[in-house]
Amino acid sequence: MNNYVQRFLLEDLDIRGAVVHLDSVWRQMVKDRQYPAPVMQLLGEMSAVTLLLSDQLKQPGRLTVQLQGNGPVSMLVIDCDESLHLRGVAKYAPKITAQPVPDLLGHGRLVLTLDKDCMREAYQSIVPLDGGTIGEIFEHYFRQSEQLSSRLFLTTSNAAVLGIMLQKMPLTDERDPDGWARIETLAATAYEGGLFACTAEEILQRLFFEETIRIFDAQPISYGCQENTAKICEMLQSLGREEVNAILRERGEVIVHDDICNREYHFDALAIDAIFRDAGPTIH
Repeated sequence: MNNYVQRFLLEDLDIRGAVVHLDSVWRQMVKDRQYPAPVMQLLGEMSAVTLLLSDQLKQPGRLTVQLQGNGPVSMLVIDCDESLHLRGVAKYAPKITAQPVPDLLGHGRLVLTLDKDCMREAYQSIVPLDGGTIGEIFEHYFRQSEQLSSRLFLTTSNAAVLGIMLQKMPLTDERDPDGWARIETLAATAYEGGLFACTAEEILQRLFFEETIRIFDAQPISYGCQENTAKICEMLQSLGREEVNAILRERGEVIVHDDICNREYHFDALAIDAIFRDAGPTIH
């Protein structure tokens, strides 16, 4: 399994964590996007964090994470459902160059939206962007929302994404006053590379070879962009026949671009007739 999130526990230290790894799912997400390297890095790291957040939800639901700012990278959106179907997109200025993360994002906010079937309205959390890296931005969020010391170690290439999360539990310092600092230092060596091809077990054994590690079952991740023509047809029906016909007359066809999945849907006059015929009469 090459696309997974897998939890673990450092039993003697009462430190919990998780490893997330993406390869084919990541390549599908960025296929034909031609993202510049700085955007790839931000989107990959944010994908890893979103999966780590989704995996630890107490109740299943769809989690959408957005970074919105006034910098050259104006928006990053990652969407993940309860089955860990992942998709995402970035909005950015042309001719973007490598810069520190705060300069790429500018001033803005982090928005997390959780939508569950049992909820009448989606839950939303909004915090300012605070941190010099994607990891630090979300560590700040964890401190505010969960009152837990958390560390994120994230790395991205064109072919793969790797993320490691650590969370300090209430008994950590009691078990070993130096344990948290030691584990942080060891986890930081993940940035040195060479771990993309490793399993979670191999990664954890390399990083924390002197610790007692309990590793839980891996949860598979898949790409969440399936063709959904029916949903697009419903959207066109909601616009109304008159408005859709106006677009058809002007352009010769109706084109709908699904931005987050980078897919276009094309409808000619016959297809539009079929959509509104299937919709039935409108009652006023």
